[in-house]
Amino acid sequence: MDPTKYEKYFSTDGFWSKLKKGTKKAGSKVIYTGLLLFYAVESPRTPLKAKVQIYGALGYLILPLDIIPDLLPIVGYVDDLSALGLALAAVAKSIDADVKLKAKNKLRDLLGDDVVNSKDIIDIDGQLVEEKEKETE
Repeated sequence: MDPTKYEKYFSTDGFWSKLKKGTKKAGSKVIYTGLLLFYAVESPRTPLKAKVQIYGALGYLILPLDIIPDLLPIVGYVDDLSALGLALAAVAKSIDADVKLKAKNKLRDLLGDDVVNSKDIIDIDGQLVEEKEKETE
């Protein structure tokens, strides 16, 4: 499997640009999920198959036009969160403590210290645990 054909839909610059522009509008769930996937794709411990799935989800996030345009208030990031959430569930075993720590540190930089202890972030971490448990059954 050649990841380069999927990488063309994703760029690091595009990812950071999208996050900086949409941090407040997207909300902590979208931002944290995107950060988890971003740091997982950078990790040498993430398998190639998982990286391909991540590139697809992050590529969808940075697309300027998608199913629900991000410019629409409140609902604009619903489809992005869905795509990111599906990818996160599929690659949950690749999300280790190092990836989580990097994502949370960057989340603090973007949205402040309090967000890391918010219900949304705790919910995502709980979903990761559930997905990992499903994989070991």
